[in-house]
Amino acid sequence: MSRKYKISDQQKLHFVTFTVIDWIDVFTRDEYRDIFVNSVKYCQANKGMEVYAWCIMPSHVHLIVGTASDFKLEDTIRDLKSYTSRSIRKAIEDTNQVHESRQEWLLKMMYQAGKYNSNNNDFQFWQQHYHPIELSSNELIDQKLDYIHMNPVAAGFVDVPEAWLYSSARDYYGSAKGKIELLYVS
Repeated sequence: MSRKYKISDQQKLHFVTFTVIDWIDVFTRDEYRDIFVNSVKYCQANKGMEVYAWCIMPSHVHLIVGTASDFKLEDTIRDLKSYTSRSIRKAIEDTNQVHESRQEWLLKMMYQAGKYNSNNNDFQFWQQHYHPIELSSNELIDQKLDYIHMNPVAAGFVDVPEAWLYSSARDYYGSAKGKIELLYVS
């Protein structure tokens, strides 16, 4: 990861994006999205992760996150990406759990990516970087909140942000309680 995208202040809010290798649309199945959601919930309960906004798109995830004072945000992000990578791979491999028509192709792409990346043993699900952007002003926070919530609208998946089930827009726009417990930015 380049120095430009390093977390320098572990206690500040950051906008991060996790992208599946080759922008593969993996998060088209609830089973995979739920693995990610449940992993975030685990990190909230056990690793000090504070979630302020989130959205799962088919090939990537956006988050605004922080951390409790006893935890390092970069360690929590590393653990979240590592666990979700292994868990989603297992779900793809287990044809009894998920009926994945693209199973062979997905696994081939991910094993191939892992083979050519010295940071991995044999498999890669996420791209290495997550480009943390420190949110140092209210204007920047508002810009990233809007970007996260409008992402499914801009992609043409829904007409209004709160219609996207896998997003914090439901919480922010007051239409329903979302799948992940939030702290709110004011």
